[in-house]
Amino acid sequence: MVHQTGYRAMSRRGKPLSRVLIPARGWLVFAHDIVMAAVSYVLSLYLRFGNNLLTAASPQTLVQSTVAFTAIAATIFMLMGLYRGVWRYASLNDMMAIARATTLTVVVFVLVVFVWTRLESVPRSVPFINWFVLTALLGGPRFFYRSFKDRRLEFKLAAYAGRQVPVLLAGTGDGAELFLRALRHGPQRPYRALGIVAEKRKRVGHRIHGVPVLGTLDDVEAVAADLKARGDPPERLILTEEETDGATVRRLLDAATAAGMTVARLPRLTDLRSGISDDVQVRPIAVEDLLGRPQTPLDRDSMRQLIAGRRLLVTGAGGSIGGELVRQITAFEPAALLLLDHGEYNLYQIEMEVRDRHPDLTCPPVLADVRDRARVRAIFAAHRPELVFHAAALKHVPMVEANPIEGVMTNVIGTVNVADACVETGVAAMVLISTDKAVNPSSVMGATKRLAEAYCQAREARRSRDGSTRFLTVRFGNVLGSTGSVVPLFQRQLADGGPLTVTHPDMKRFFMTVREAVELVLQASALGLRSGVADGHIFVLDMGEPVRILDLARQMIRLAGLQPETDVAIRTTGPRPGEKLYEETFHGGETTVPSDAPGILLAAPRIVDREALAPAIEALRRACGGDDADEVLELLRRLVPESQPGQGPRPRVATA
Repeated sequence: MVHQTGYRAMSRRGKPLSRVLIPARGWLVFAHDIVMAAVSYVLSLYLRFGNNLLTAASPQTLVQSTVAFTAIAATIFMLMGLYRGVWRYASLNDMMAIARATTLTVVVFVLVVFVWTRLESVPRSVPFINWFVLTALLGGPRFFYRSFKDRRLEFKLAAYAGRQVPVLLAGTGDGAELFLRALRHGPQRPYRALGIVAEKRKRVGHRIHGVPVLGTLDDVEAVAADLKARGDPPERLILTEEETDGATVRRLLDAATAAGMTVARLPRLTDLRSGISDDVQVRPIAVEDLLGRPQTPLDRDSMRQLIAGRRLLVTGAGGSIGGELVRQITAFEPAALLLLDHGEYNLYQIEMEVRDRHPDLTCPPVLADVRDRARVRAIFAAHRPELVFHAAALKHVPMVEANPIEGVMTNVIGTVNVADACVETGVAAMVLISTDKAVNPSSVMGATKRLAEAYCQAREARRSRDGSTRFLTVRFGNVLGSTGSVVPLFQRQLADGGPLTVTHPDMKRFFMTVREAVELVLQASALGLRSGVADGHIFVLDMGEPVRILDLARQMIRLAGLQPETDVAIRTTGPRPGEKLYEETFHGGETTVPSDAPGILLAAPRIVDREALAPAIEALRRACGGDDADEVLELLRRLVPESQPGQGPRPRVATA
């Protein structure tokens, strides 16, 4: 067998080495560069000697040195991979590659000539002149070609101007630059950028890819009015920054609406499924954009240390919070994850999701009710979890108000059953998911959650005597998209054509996405177990500023491209039983304590002695068993003295 050598040698993938170094369409460029190398050397000598070139060097020497320089250049250009780029997209990186190849070519040539003639035939200034000439001859045609193609593209885009949406961009960061670059690199783009509004005044007057910065984010209406006066009004405002706080998005939405524009945003660059593509797709503003905050930095290493290799149990695993807990926990590789829920379909859904994504994870589904003490104890004894997240709860305020016994049984008795089972089986830690409605509660639901908090705080205070189980409580407000949330209600009412119903024009609520809430729950849990915070401190998630529900309704109507009160009505229905106009995250007796983690605050404990609390909870259990709603409400008022549960009307259950 004859083995070929040289440039016809085979690469490891079976292709000729020359095909690996120079793609099929790169040979023409390679030939161009060889010619430019020869021309650059002769031109450098001419720039040095002028018309005396032929007298300064013999024709034979000139030809030999030119051939030597060209051969060295050809070899280096091929080996340095100059031909994997595309002239159409020549950039600074290509220019740097050309500069490196030119430098190496000149250095090698000088060394060869030094060994050959001790540089007697080449003046010392020629290599320096040659470096600049060769760099210009290689780079110039590439960038001229790109400029030519861009001008042709701009001409094509002008032909389609009647079918392009005139837009105004908000933000001058990487997103805006990438969006404008994408608009330049393909025909028939759907958008035409008229201008940009910047975050800072100092950017005004500058340009990005030829598009002027016309003002700041506060000038949206004025900029749109000025463009309209010129006869070219923008139709859409596109947000280009990945992280824009909810208050800014709401402000821009109001300004855009006043200027007659709709609002959209670019996809996140980190979202590989919807990154900026050749189609320059934008997406509508979502409710999460209106209410969200910049991403809170997370200590994922501590979260992984909390979960990895441990046996975990999540109660309420099929619910909004429980399901998201399960999804995020599985990313940190637990040894096993027990899924507990009393709803068959919800439990089936989350189990199938986990098995599809993590087929090797042990995740037994357990159909059970936390109100069943014997069943809970048997589950804990059989599976021996090391870490428990207790998310099972009844949380819909009017529903629990109408069914107080069910609320107490799930939220109070269920929590007591889980907490006691944790101590009996030596669970390392239990994390209770609580709510801002537990602060100065005006509803049965809020009072039951406060009582659940109090029991876990009492357990934590007696940890040294009762066992080694840690008890942590995490409190936060409304979660977007969860069952019973106002956002799905508004979306459903919008789909039906309205009206949107608001219980009171001054009602405000804290909002957080379910993803962010669960991330901070895990962060708080890791912080609590690592720092050893004792005595029942409650971890309170920083919910930002409360949002007026009436404003949220109006903004959701605008997001649908409609006008509030004109296209879709908003009707005030009056507060429902148990509702407060304003939610609170801290009780007056809970002083805040600094936390080491951004987005997490600590509430100093209000601890009730467990010896006094246990008999009262047993009395609650008996009252629920006897179906005595009045006794249940009276006991709740005594145990949570700051509350006024059950004051609103409740539907009576007919008896036979």
